[in-house]
Amino acid sequence: MSAAGDRLQDTARQTASALPGVSHGYPFTPALDVYKVASKVFLIVTDDPDEQIITVKCEPEHARARVHGYASITPGRYLDKRHWISLGPGPGITKRLVTDAVEDSYDLVVGRLPGRDRPAVR
Repeated sequence: MSAAGDRLQDTARQTASALPGVSHGYPFTPALDVYKVASKVFLIVTDDPDEQIITVKCEPEHARARVHGYASITPGRYLDKRHWISLGPGPGITKRLVTDAVEDSYDLVVGRLPGRDRPAVR
């Protein structure tokens, strides 16, 4: 079952909020809900009813595969298009895919943090 835009965003927010050491806020604009771990962005939820997307960090090879595999996954909005992807509602965008994308983004960011800055293991 595909995730509608609001469910996609709710799933991303719930997943991110359950991860250790996560903070969020609106540092750029009131329309971008930004999730961070140790001050590093791993998820952006676009609060625009006309553009219900999330943007997550992704390894370049995985980003290319996902962009080619799903019509509603595009190179990342707002950030480096090689390392970020944006997911919108559409065929194949499931709750599991959204959850995995958010967790993978978090793990990617945490994996690049110095040991002293890493949150407790999840």
